[in-house]
Amino acid sequence: MAGQRIDIADIRAPVLTQLQQQTLAWAQANPPLLTEDAVLGAAREATGLSDFGEEDFRPRLRLWLQALQEADNVTELGRLGPYLDMVRYAGNRLRIEDLVKRHPEILQIPIDRPIVIAGLPRSGTTYLQSFIAGDRRLRSMPFWEVTRPVPAPGEEPVPGQPDPRHTRSQQDYAQADALLPYIKSFHDFAPDHISEDIELQALDFSSYYLEWLVPSRRWQEHYFATDITSSYRYLKKGLQVMTWFKGPNRWLLKCPQHMEQLLPLRTVFPDATIVINHRDPVASIQSAITAIAYAARVRNQRVEPRVIADYWIARYEKLLRRCVRDRDQLEEAHSVDVYFDKLMADPWAAVGEIYAKAGLPLDAEVKANLEAAVAAHPRGKHGQIEYHLERDFGIRPAEMRERFAFYFERFPVPVEVL
Repeated sequence: MAGQRIDIADIRAPVLTQLQQQTLAWAQANPPLLTEDAVLGAAREATGLSDFGEEDFRPRLRLWLQALQEADNVTELGRLGPYLDMVRYAGNRLRIEDLVKRHPEILQIPIDRPIVIAGLPRSGTTYLQSFIAGDRRLRSMPFWEVTRPVPAPGEEPVPGQPDPRHTRSQQDYAQADALLPYIKSFHDFAPDHISEDIELQALDFSSYYLEWLVPSRRWQEHYFATDITSSYRYLKKGLQVMTWFKGPNRWLLKCPQHMEQLLPLRTVFPDATIVINHRDPVASIQSAITAIAYAARVRNQRVEPRVIADYWIARYEKLLRRCVRDRDQLEEAHSVDVYFDKLMADPWAAVGEIYAKAGLPLDAEVKANLEAAVAAHPRGKHGQIEYHLERDFGIRPAEMRERFAFYFERFPVPVEVL
């Protein structure tokens, strides 16, 4: 399938598969109870634990649930997915708090000079992350592990046998892939794929994660009006827990959200090397909104491409305005701007600059490991999506790009989508 061109021609008028129809019908007959008590009660029942630690996350959880309740164009399946994620996040939080209570020394583990990749989706962040993840001196988070960072009783890994968490992640992936098979062509969530650290921030119910599933201006307003440094501290706690199970303690992190949270990120990880990927926003947005519109066939009662586009164009503008505002407050000795066109033309130049600022020697053995890692995760291995902004969303690229003149003025990003 690598290199195959994929045109999702039914974005505006989806033709549902039998499995999609059956799954929607099942969810309609089994709607989730969208209350704080239901989420936290299910997490307690699943784990047998009750202490969530600091409880300042509860108002944020209530806002997430309110966003699901208020969304009038969401199917019950579109509510069930985020609900189950919330139960999982609450359960993971319970297990983390229980472990730290029994092993308080975990909180003394230093997170040493992490390399943190920020950048728009589809700006080469996953490619760059996969590249650097081959360095055995660094710790990264495979999706199977970060979604279940603390093994449940009876799921502790046994040397020489598959980790039960990996097996469960494979099962989850197979189900999700059967329902929406093109999602992996946008962003793969395979068990061994190196994940974004937003999975750990979500345990504090504070990130832009919710917006990818249920666009919510109410949550967005709260998010931008709130200092989320505490959620970055919870991210650090999650890293300390995962390091306690398995080192090293120097991490490779990645999330586009960091572009709009550069100062909280630097506050919690003051010795980090921060890498910011840049690309024509139109190239990133067309991918994001096509993926969202594709998934809307099961998440939404009506697919409204222009509504999706308008929300995310405005959302990207907020993210990039914050990046432009805060970028120059980062120390030049510990930050790197990476441009998509140059990264694709010469990845070793970008990696070399990052390693120089991170103080990591880049010898022949390390280079061989990095080359093997990126070869195992080639770009486009699940096919290349074809994007049709005018056909599917009624938008001309130039019309969209006008919103981002401030970004092009600050960063020398070439125009890609004409």
